[in-house]
Amino acid sequence: MTNTLKNEINELVYQSGRLNVADFISLITQKFPGKVTFSTSFSFEDQVITHEILNQKLPVSIFTLDTGRLFAETYSVWNSTNEKYKAKIKAYYPQAEALQAFIEHNGPNAFYESVENRKSCCHIRKVEPLQRALAGNAIWITGLRAEHSANRHNLPMIEWDETNQIIKYHPILHWTTEAVRAYINDNQIPYNPLHDKGFVSIGCAPCTRAIKPGEDFRAGRWWWEDASKKECGLHVHETTTEQA
Repeated sequence: MTNTLKNEINELVYQSGRLNVADFISLITQKFPGKVTFSTSFSFEDQVITHEILNQKLPVSIFTLDTGRLFAETYSVWNSTNEKYKAKIKAYYPQAEALQAFIEHNGPNAFYESVENRKSCCHIRKVEPLQRALAGNAIWITGLRAEHSANRHNLPMIEWDETNQIIKYHPILHWTTEAVRAYINDNQIPYNPLHDKGFVSIGCAPCTRAIKPGEDFRAGRWWWEDASKKECGLHVHETTTEQA
């Protein structure tokens, strides 16, 4: 990370502590016009941020990754969100040739057979489309929350993503689940009904289940794998968080 970039991030960290979410997003869109984007999976968290952006008419592009194996409920909340805010959330899809080759060689449910296969599937369906979606942008807004993973407890709200060469901003990183639910209810925001059925982190249908009382937030994702391997590559923790 260059000193210029480090100073820029330090300034953003300072400003983020002085402003509310909407005002800070407005600030970064002024500093990086046309280069601020937000990725949504239509989760509770992402719906909060989507509301802030679209309700305030902030100039932030919003995209989602349509893996082709999402829950029907996810598509429904996507549609409801477009209707409520009169929006057109852009989707990025897997490259057809890469996906076809993977399935022909390994089978449609190969991700259950090995961690290597699962990560390959995630790369084709999510990581590579994400790279296309982020290209040309300076700031990537995410709905990450610290409660969702032990690896995220020490994340800074603003960080440098070395893998994707982009600044990441996690506006509701330290919100509690109760605060997220209250915000959704108070603002009558469409949300995924699977959240009411024990689903916390919702991804592809074959790879997501509801969690049981007392289980870790991430227990419902790739439940057949060892907990230490439960990342799909979208938020690899190789980020540079050093600040002056």
